[in-house]
Amino acid sequence: MSSAQGLRARAVTSAGSPVGNAVLTVTDLAGSQLARVEVDAQGAAATAPLPPGVHTAVLTAGGYLPTARMAQISGDGSGTLGDIALEPEPVAVELPAAGAWTIDPVHSSVAATARHLGISSVRADFRELGGRIDVGSPVEDSSVRAEIKASSVDTGISMRDDHLRSADFLDVEAYPLIEFVSTGIRRQEGDSWVVTGELTLHGRSRPVELDLRYGGYEQDLWGSERAAFHAETQLDRSDFAISYNALVRAGVAAVSSSLHIELDIQAVRGESLPDM
Repeated sequence: MSSAQGLRARAVTSAGSPVGNAVLTVTDLAGSQLARVEVDAQGAAATAPLPPGVHTAVLTAGGYLPTARMAQISGDGSGTLGDIALEPEPVAVELPAAGAWTIDPVHSSVAATARHLGISSVRADFRELGGRIDVGSPVEDSSVRAEIKASSVDTGISMRDDHLRSADFLDVEAYPLIEFVSTGIRRQEGDSWVVTGELTLHGRSRPVELDLRYGGYEQDLWGSERAAFHAETQLDRSDFAISYNALVRAGVAAVSSSLHIELDIQAVRGESLPDM
């Protein structure tokens, strides 16, 4: 971005937090586009100098209603709109109440799927997991902490599971836990969100993004409130120094480096799971 700036604006939530996936578009009063720029991580955008006069500025972002403002541009091509609060789009499913929600491992699952020999898929489930979701108000202020016991990997074949637990893959004796800590959440559209965070696996920490869909919440037979979430992401195991590759013939690896991760999570409202 050049030092000479035109129209400046900052996209924020109603609570004042930056909206980092917004786009600022400026048109003249006849509807011709004069500028289109993405905001930075702080929600701020600045166009190149614009023609003097009155123009229309529109801020758009996934999960938020478009917001328009009239922009007065001075003789040097600059102007400012300051902070513009974006209102979230209505959701089809009511969001969970703010506060602590505890992940229920009995009704949750984590699975990793890899290609085998390039012709079929192998799925590994992790049976032991836990964690906590702190739902914020607004929801963008929410956070997630979760951990998985690496030795709980289960493909249905004990010999293969033992190999996955070995130093060739997960090395569970040295690295018993797989951990995720969120760093942010942003709405895409409808009930879809993106959760950013840091995943620690095999002693390495890397940033990841989870595509999250919220499934709603209900009260169970014992009176506890339960919320459901489905998330997916792609990982490359070489990013986590899991580099075992048995070459079976001309460049075809026994197990692919790319992993498809799926999470189906149920969380119970409260600081801990209820006794049943």
